[in-house]
Amino acid sequence: MANMKALAKDTAIYGLSSIVGRFLNYLLVPLYTHYMPKESGDYGISTNMYAYTALIMALLTFGMETTLFRFANDEVPTDPNQQGRKWTDTVFSTAFTVVGTLTAIFLLMLFGFITPISNALHYEEHPNYLLMMGVVVALDALQAIPFSYLRFQKRPIRFASLKLLFIFLNIALNLIFFVWLGKTSVFYVFLLNLLCTGFITFFFIPDLLHVQWHFDGNLLRRMFSYSWPILILSVAGILNQVADKILFPLIYPGTQIEANQQLGVYGSCVKIAMIMAMITQAFRYAYEPIVFAKSKDADKGEYYASAMKYFLIFTLLAFICVIGWMPLLKLIIGADYREGLGVVPIVMAAEIMMGIYFNLSFWYKLIDKTIYGAWFSLAGCAVLLAVNILLIPKYSYWACAWGGVAGYGTSMLLSYFVGQKKNPIPYPMKEMGCYVLLAAFITFMILFFKDRFAPWLNIIINTAWIIAFVVYIIKHDLPLANIPVIGKFFRKLKN
Repeated sequence: MANMKALAKDTAIYGLSSIVGRFLNYLLVPLYTHYMPKESGDYGISTNMYAYTALIMALLTFGMETTLFRFANDEVPTDPNQQGRKWTDTVFSTAFTVVGTLTAIFLLMLFGFITPISNALHYEEHPNYLLMMGVVVALDALQAIPFSYLRFQKRPIRFASLKLLFIFLNIALNLIFFVWLGKTSVFYVFLLNLLCTGFITFFFIPDLLHVQWHFDGNLLRRMFSYSWPILILSVAGILNQVADKILFPLIYPGTQIEANQQLGVYGSCVKIAMIMAMITQAFRYAYEPIVFAKSKDADKGEYYASAMKYFLIFTLLAFICVIGWMPLLKLIIGADYREGLGVVPIVMAAEIMMGIYFNLSFWYKLIDKTIYGAWFSLAGCAVLLAVNILLIPKYSYWACAWGGVAGYGTSMLLSYFVGQKKNPIPYPMKEMGCYVLLAAFITFMILFFKDRFAPWLNIIINTAWIIAFVVYIIKHDLPLANIPVIGKFFRKLKN
């Protein structure tokens, strides 16, 4: 129980930077969708560009974030050359060298071949967009390893502070440029991101100066053998998230401006569904270091099973909250973009599957068989790509939403069935199934009656459904006295 409380505490802190940060970034969505109208296609360009940067980020980090956790938790080797040095600093140095080298190669190629690259991606008139975002993703990649090191060192406060500083600075500058100065171009979105990312980079200089730098060739070979399947897994996982946004302008049957307009509608509505990504990311930041630290404990299987159950419970709660409060949440995006709100439940369901797949992934990471994850992710990615390529020309962005469900569902099922044979974990399937069925029933009731009452009455009725779900959680799995922080007050009342 102590480990579970530590997980809850760290998840809450990491969630501050992830969930609160994403919420604050939501404030930029109405800003952009107001000042960049649908007809301009600029929001679609932004959606497309950030999809590319997410993919490039996965390539440049080369799986070294997870690899750092794996090898930093190793016992210090008996190599005499290692004496006097912190083993964790050696692991950090080697990982950072890999990422730094890949980043330098990427920037040289981007600046050296910017014309053919911009022509191939249909940015002939705006190669500066590619250059700005290329530098942004390079700086993000360089920051990734120090951020991971903060997580390994159990320094969530500093981690969250730097993440939130970037967000507050970015929001402030966007408000100045778009509201006060009246700018309306997506150019300023990319420029401000570049300025804020560069500013945050300076805060890591003291950390880098305190590291005992040492590159270990033998360690590098071991890390590469561990990380390259994770790279494939990461690329496939990122493609599951962004392939639709990359492919859409390339295969949509209309003109380029029409493709950008439709992608802008899809991209803005997906922002509402991203609460699932926030929860999964916050959970991952806290859970990943603990998983590797507990890998030798006798009760690790029960711990992993419990973590999976609670993850599913709270993602389902978030799911029905978003569906139930959609009359309010839809105000996040501009009126011109709301025609695509129907995809939100579909995208959220896909994100839940992705989170479950992440939880299922540790069985092969802990036994150094990350190649399984690569195959599972590739299979899911192949399904997603097939759905998008075949159906986008006919069904537009609806194909993108269902492609995510098909892709993540494939990876999730493969990981579960193979994992239960290779390294079985006693997941409470019956209990989790009850939660899924209850959430599905509540979702059906909310959607069935959504247009039958006034919006304010709908919100009241939907809130009652949400409360019913919370009561079920409290009764079956989370007594009030066991809730972190506030639980002590209920324990006092009980006594």
